[in-house]
Amino acid sequence: MSAPAAVASAKTWLRRRAAVIGSIVATTSPDMVLTLDDGPDPDQTPQVLEVLAAHDATATFFVLLTRARRHPDLLRAMVAAGHEVALHGPDHRPLTEFGFAAARERTVAARRELEQLAGVRVRWFRPPYGSQTPLTWLATRRAGLMPVMWTATTWDWREARHEERLAKALAGARPGGILLAHDGFAGLEDAADDGPPALADRAGLLGEVLDRYHEAGLRGRSLGEALHGGRAVRAAVFSVKQL
Repeated sequence: MSAPAAVASAKTWLRRRAAVIGSIVATTSPDMVLTLDDGPDPDQTPQVLEVLAAHDATATFFVLLTRARRHPDLLRAMVAAGHEVALHGPDHRPLTEFGFAAARERTVAARRELEQLAGVRVRWFRPPYGSQTPLTWLATRRAGLMPVMWTATTWDWREARHEERLAKALAGARPGGILLAHDGFAGLEDAADDGPPALADRAGLLGEVLDRYHEAGLRGRSLGEALHGGRAVRAAVFSVKQL
């Protein structure tokens, strides 16, 4: 079999088995799923919570354990406001830097500690940078978590004009879509070295995005809440590229 034919065959195999081995990439709900990564942050998370409350929206917060340990009060505030706490990692290192056993063990330990801090069950995992291989996917599933990707993003972690960020968030907006936004920025204390944070009013941007979603007939909901009115759509998404 030629190399192109082998690649095509592998893609077909993955598509057919996506319902079994895939990550969540959307839902069949009429709502837009809101997800926020890299928090909690003592400055930005409270502002984001205010914006969500003002828009009668709920969200899934993919938190870093490095930050959750420092700000357990913000975890409790998320839960008290009706939001969902999920795991982004013990820190911001991609799981692709670890072998299977280490990836599974560190994810299991992080999940258990986060559940103790938040006082709720943790079901979802967002791979740092979206970096995932079949091996790290399996390690995540063996840790009792389901990986969750996205269809739209606010570009609030990178330098961009406000209009560009807004357009990016709206480009992937559709019923069942998943928005990637941030209520923090991973730094050296989170084992990330991505340079200084972008100049962005994350809470203000999220508020404007939610206004536009409302105009389009889309409500912002956490993943768990969206799944009450629909089912998860899964696809085999494997990449080690930083997005």
